[in-house]
Amino acid sequence: MESLEWNQQVNETVTNKLKLWQQLNNETPTAWVTELIQYLNSVGVELPSPEFAHLLVSQMCSENEKDHPSMWKFLHHALASRLIFPLQLLSLLSSKVFPRRYSHPHAYALFLPLLAQHAFNFHPIASIKCTNKIIKSVDSVFHFSETFKIQDVELGHVFILFFFSIFIALIDTTLNDWGIQVTFNERSCLVPTGDQYMVIDHNVTHNFKKGDYHEQIRKRNSITALEVLERLSETRKATILLQSVLLNMPENFNCLLQRLQFLESLELASSELKLVNQVLTKVSAKIRGVSHFDYCLNKHQMVRMLADVGSCTTLLRCNYRSCWIPFDIYMENAMDSRQIPIKSAIDVLKEGIKTLQIINQASWHETFLALWLSALRLVQRERDPPEGPIPHLEARLCMLLSIVPLAVLDVLRDDSEHNPSSVPVPVKSENRYEKQAVCGLMSSVQVLGQFSGLLCPPALVVDAANQAARKAASFIYNSMNEKDDSFTGIHANSNTKAGGNLRHLIVEACIARNLMDTSVYFWPGYVSTSVTSLSDSSPLEKSPWLTFMEGTPLNNSLINALTATPASSPAEIEKLYYIALNGSELERPAAAKILCGASLGRGWYIQEHVVHYVIKLLASPVPHSHSGTWGPLVDNTSMLSAVLRGASCVDTVHILSLHGVVPTVAASLLPLCEAFGSITPTPNSTGDEPSTSVYMAFSLAFLFLIRLWKFCRPPIDQCITEGGIAVGGLEYLLSLHNNWVMSSQDKLKNNQNLFDSASFKPVYIDSFPKLRALYCQYKSCVASTLSGISTGNSIHQTASVILSMIYQKMMTKGGISSSNSSSPSSNACSSLINSGEDALQRPMLPAWEVLEALPFVLEAILTACVHGRLSSRDLTTGLRDLVDFLPASLAAIIDYFSSEITRGVWKLVPMNGTDWPSPAAVLQSVESEIKAILTHVGVEVPNCSSGGSPVMLPLPMAALVSLSITFKLDKSLEYMHAITGAALENCASGCPWPSMPIIGSLWAQKVRRWHNFIVVSGSRSVFRHNNESVAQLVRSCFTSFLGILCGSTSNLTAECSVNGLLGSSITAPGACPFVAPGFLFLRSCRNIHNVQYLNDVIVGLVTEYSNELAGRRTSSGSSHLKFNEASISVAAQSVKEMATLGASLLCAAGGIQLVQELYKETIPTWLLSSRDLKRKNDSVVSYILEGYAIAYLLTLSGSIIWGVGTNLPSSKLSRRNRIIGVHLDFLAEVMERKISLSCNPITWKTYVCCLVGLIVSLAPTWVQEVKVETLRKLARGLSRWNEHELALSLLQRGGTAAMGALAELVNVIEFKHKKPCS
Repeated sequence: MESLEWNQQVNETVTNKLKLWQQLNNETPTAWVTELIQYLNSVGVELPSPEFAHLLVSQMCSENEKDHPSMWKFLHHALASRLIFPLQLLSLLSSKVFPRRYSHPHAYALFLPLLAQHAFNFHPIASIKCTNKIIKSVDSVFHFSETFKIQDVELGHVFILFFFSIFIALIDTTLNDWGIQVTFNERSCLVPTGDQYMVIDHNVTHNFKKGDYHEQIRKRNSITALEVLERLSETRKATILLQSVLLNMPENFNCLLQRLQFLESLELASSELKLVNQVLTKVSAKIRGVSHFDYCLNKHQMVRMLADVGSCTTLLRCNYRSCWIPFDIYMENAMDSRQIPIKSAIDVLKEGIKTLQIINQASWHETFLALWLSALRLVQRERDPPEGPIPHLEARLCMLLSIVPLAVLDVLRDDSEHNPSSVPVPVKSENRYEKQAVCGLMSSVQVLGQFSGLLCPPALVVDAANQAARKAASFIYNSMNEKDDSFTGIHANSNTKAGGNLRHLIVEACIARNLMDTSVYFWPGYVSTSVTSLSDSSPLEKSPWLTFMEGTPLNNSLINALTATPASSPAEIEKLYYIALNGSELERPAAAKILCGASLGRGWYIQEHVVHYVIKLLASPVPHSHSGTWGPLVDNTSMLSAVLRGASCVDTVHILSLHGVVPTVAASLLPLCEAFGSITPTPNSTGDEPSTSVYMAFSLAFLFLIRLWKFCRPPIDQCITEGGIAVGGLEYLLSLHNNWVMSSQDKLKNNQNLFDSASFKPVYIDSFPKLRALYCQYKSCVASTLSGISTGNSIHQTASVILSMIYQKMMTKGGISSSNSSSPSSNACSSLINSGEDALQRPMLPAWEVLEALPFVLEAILTACVHGRLSSRDLTTGLRDLVDFLPASLAAIIDYFSSEITRGVWKLVPMNGTDWPSPAAVLQSVESEIKAILTHVGVEVPNCSSGGSPVMLPLPMAALVSLSITFKLDKSLEYMHAITGAALENCASGCPWPSMPIIGSLWAQKVRRWHNFIVVSGSRSVFRHNNESVAQLVRSCFTSFLGILCGSTSNLTAECSVNGLLGSSITAPGACPFVAPGFLFLRSCRNIHNVQYLNDVIVGLVTEYSNELAGRRTSSGSSHLKFNEASISVAAQSVKEMATLGASLLCAAGGIQLVQELYKETIPTWLLSSRDLKRKNDSVVSYILEGYAIAYLLTLSGSIIWGVGTNLPSSKLSRRNRIIGVHLDFLAEVMERKISLSCNPITWKTYVCCLVGLIVSLAPTWVQEVKVETLRKLARGLSRWNEHELALSLLQRGGTAAMGALAELVNVIEFKHKKPCS
């Protein structure tokens, strides 16, 4: 029969039947229910009937009705026969019974057993219309959608929230019944404030002693309510439902904990409550057990063993080699000067610390100790490095003494994640958590004393370490003698042997950031007895900074002393900043020079302050209107030039990048470039004082800027985008800067102690038309060839003037002829060459005009050289004259030549020593050493030797390398060497092998002390295009870190550890500069063109290694598992080590792009494809470990890139949610049997269970943004595998939106063989 609406006629008929049954009272409730069901079915009313529930409750709870026990019996039968939906009936009754429990104690007494019996009855309803009516009915009572801000309320939502609300209501009513009035943060809607239905005697004893019948019922009701509460809380269902509230509504769950705390206090406060103390204890234990729950699987299943592996207690016995390797790899990768990291190393390490602490389930002591050890290894690796134009010890010490302490400080300050686990903390536990972190930091630094081999200070910091030790000794000495003399500003005599080490420097760095106090000086063994016994009569020398602060003017000797000595306090730096800004003409550049000296490079205790003031100096003189005069900048030319020259040093640029100020520096350089490039120089501004000329100021700023935007990287590297902007491009840097400005201004409003960011403004490239025009020209130059230009064009005229300048001597001698050319642009080029005027002095042109014309000048001279109208020597000399005239022209030369090399249209020229410089003297040696390095790391390459054939290079490459070797090796020219070296290496990727050995040989002949550096750099080039070499190198990384793989006998297994992977020093001692495979990988991986190939290599090695491990864990000649938990745990631990290494290498090589590819393509393809590989064993263990390894690899890769928390930029958070959602959608479709797999079913099941288990345990925030339907499908599939706990835990972490699905699944799963987690 078609379903009908509940109408007035049906309502009247049912009402009359109810009244008749109550009057007759001669039929059993069962007969009533049967008759009513027959009637409702005959009229087509759907069951359960929401309307009947409303009618029944209104009849029972009307003011004129008395309590009829038969009607309550009828309710039990109606619920059992599903005539009424239990959740709706209990909700309606609770809204009537709770407020009237004083005047109607019998009704309350009858309601409580009904609640205890039917609170968990939750059966699915077929009718959507009926379901919606029930939801609306319950929501009208409790207002869940409004209170909990749930948009789409499902039946499961109201079930869970009703259950939680009943818990609150039972406690509140019991307290009221005892006469105790307490105000909590949140009141139950069932127990309104100022109860009008009850007159409560505040004397508990008086209430309990009353003898009338109703009062005895009320007394019994309060105890019964607690017993019902106990009965409800002891079930597994209750634990699951309350866990869901805890995870998704922690503030509301804290309201329940508040009530428990108050109830527990009553045990001591009132002896009359002894009767209920036992019940209270049980209830409290159950509910508190919810807040301390631990995710668990079936303890008899393999996945449980795998999921439990990895606490840091076990890993500590492995000398920190496995679970903390991401720290080592990130820090070493951050030392690659060619990359100039854009993101702050402080932010990266902060997220890394929190992520690895959670992933490794480690204490703060273990986490911080691993961090310090990684940073110490980083410093020790530099002890005997190859000399070259790369960051050296200062950058590594910056990581140890500045970046790491600042990252730790941010971790301790971070208010968004107070608890290392993902579970919300109970009330008042945040201080305890913070105290644990601080104590862990203190103990980790104290324990460092046991690692004496890592604490030996390099020569650069021996004096600083001794000074730190003497400072502690002086403090102890003064304390012992009750003296108040301060050691601040006093430097110990360097001849005094104080026994200082790197731990003393670490402690001082921590004290400077208020992470510790001077009480650490009293640690046992921190200062040797001999140093402590030194008296104040020891020789002391006064700090030049103390002299400076006393007001001594800046003279030459003081300037030199201040430049060479790091400042000791922010006040000294601030005073210096204002002198640089407002001092005299001579003081300003001197102050800027000092600021960029030792204080910036080695002032580790205050380095963040120095960096801040350096950036402010670059930004402060900018005029408010770019259309106005550039006078303020011109007036500060000498000061700005000093800042730019000091900040352009290789180590300094890297320090700035580690502090994350690259975007801000780039934004500060834009107005400087626009201004100095637009000014027409005067004769005395280009000749007499080149260090302060307009051209020099422009060149320093412009070359600095293009280094930051990664100008010289090959065009293919510009394809990586974020938010539609090329990562590393100028627009991307500006967008990062503008985002930082906005966030800084918001933070400044809330915290006035932060650095003042008022001098920093948003910067847009459209505000700088000259720079924008050249930037557009740069981007077009790498994409297309130049078009011819007509005579008379302004650019043509400028190009003619430039050609006349750089070739005036040759033209005077008639050295440049105008023979015809077959080149498409030969006519234009010939006209440029021949139109040179007699210009015996340098042209006075704005730098922008010079740079605009240079591509055409370069095309003209290359064409002239090709056709014999210009010798190679003259070409090189002309290029060098051009760079001498305007150093910034080096950028245009590199831009144009690299583009032409990529196009491959120019002929090869012989590097024979006649036309072009010859590398023959050392080429064979360089080639053999490169091959030796590669052989040492297990890479076999084809013979790269040029043999007897002539050494050839493309003309633009020959011109570029010939130009580069004309530069002097002067520290003041580092700003030019840095960009030239990177350009040569990147240009070599566009040439056939062996171009890099040729270029390296030419430089090795020029700078013999760079030989080892050049050879190591040359060994990297083989990995750009050779996938097989990449695979061999990655395999060597695994072997050197993990040990023998598949029977390998490589000498790399001699030291299987972090030192085996990255080396204890950058190059091994000896005649040939051998390097560790991991170090070579990190210096090569970012330039691998087919970087996606790395995913396949690493996944293949992970599965191969898992198979090898399984072979060691199965019985001889049997494919069955040795089911031994200890044995499996050991194997799984080894799998984790290998997966951790794979994830770390993958993230270092390709970052978010490779991880995204791993989630979307690599792993799904791996699961879908059949692998017909020759497996060494085909055991169950093999497939289980394989699935676990890939699951761990995927989870850790995502954790390293995205973190496991929610404190992320919106763009990064949305990308994480999208990528993880895509992968889980794929898994859900497979679980629903919509996609067929080709991998082994055991591998598939293990992979899914372990992946979900790892995410649920370690990264639960990932689940919250996944679509509910996806979670529902995954949970159903897991439940079909009997992984009920895992399915429920997944839904519990799906946010409030998934609570409905959780409630549905709870009632599907049987728990008779399962025990609650505790």
